[in-house]
Amino acid sequence: MTQASLEKSATRTDGTGAPDPAEWLEIADTLAEQLASTASVRDQTGGHAHEQRELIRDSGLLRLSIPAELGGAGQPWSLIYQVVRRLARADSALAHIFAFHHLQVSSVLLYGNDHQIRHYLTRTANHRLFWGNTLNPLDKRTVATEHPEGGYIFAGDKSFCSGARGSDYITASAWHEPSQSLVVAGLPTRREGVQVHEDWDAIGQRQTDSGTVSFHKVRVQPDEVLLSPGKAWTPAAHFRSNLAQLVLVNLYVGIAEGAFNEAKRYTLEEAKPWFTSDADASAADPYIQHRYGELRVKLRAAQLLADRAGELASTYFAKGPRITAEERGETAIAIAEAKVASHHAALEISNQLFDITGARGTKREYGFDRFWRNARTHTLHDPLDYKLRDLGRFTLWGDYPTPTSYS
Repeated sequence: MTQASLEKSATRTDGTGAPDPAEWLEIADTLAEQLASTASVRDQTGGHAHEQRELIRDSGLLRLSIPAELGGAGQPWSLIYQVVRRLARADSALAHIFAFHHLQVSSVLLYGNDHQIRHYLTRTANHRLFWGNTLNPLDKRTVATEHPEGGYIFAGDKSFCSGARGSDYITASAWHEPSQSLVVAGLPTRREGVQVHEDWDAIGQRQTDSGTVSFHKVRVQPDEVLLSPGKAWTPAAHFRSNLAQLVLVNLYVGIAEGAFNEAKRYTLEEAKPWFTSDADASAADPYIQHRYGELRVKLRAAQLLADRAGELASTYFAKGPRITAEERGETAIAIAEAKVASHHAALEISNQLFDITGARGTKREYGFDRFWRNARTHTLHDPLDYKLRDLGRFTLWGDYPTPTSYS
């Protein structure tokens, strides 16, 4: 599909005036093919994937989460997660950046007032803007002090700033000492005093631009403050962490699907049976078939739990400020279940990929190791043990997880 046809597809509808989800998924599949053609080489190179980020921008998929009345596609999070998963099969780093763009859009929708939502998101839709993340609430090195004319001054460093490099806007948080709470703002990435560093150097997810951002006395205007310090966090405000955790779930599922598909292709097209096997092809070996059966069950469990959690998240997110604590808690439990299953599926399938392909599967030209490295890097985002603890507490006492930025 050419760029012109991508753009044409992005504007088609299902005849009711609403975009057709199937066509968005078709665009996602085409984009995934484009990313896949260079994914292995880019993974080995690392650095900033400017050309591929422009492909995402040109696809129209950055509009998915923006309400239709503001110029967006008005699609539910359940569809966005499906797109994330399809992109992650090919390139989980670029899928991460894509997903985090929509997470920042959701931050504006959950935290902002009507004027801010219209201002930021209309601009984003009309100018095809990319959002990056400098929110990391656990890193309190960036501090906020009141400006005498209103608003704040942000100063300090922030780590794990996925997608900040190459973005047009960022959501930024800073620690406000007097109130012992965060200030969250939406800022142009090129604002004076914002410095995006090129210091991301992990074994996986190498093109997520997840390095450090420094704020050198950055002026934050009053109307750029999305969440004021000391303001009580509502269930709706806490819903952002649900969306973020489910981004991770679908990245894991996408990695697992990508590794599974590569193993299957290799088995059917290139693999040779072990010399003591009676099978005339690797795919006819009962031990290979057994492995595929086991991995299929793990993958299907992760997919189904992720889909269920995605539907819940979409349903409740659509309620906006009317989200209740019970609805947030129900979603958090569904996400925890999906995260445990997808965590194990991504790691096990990306590891067993090598048991299936054998010694030749380690050749650098295949790049099969990127699936495991990406899964291993990303599954360390927050400890799985605490998801299991939350599930245990819910099972025993019916307690929903305490709302945090990671639960």
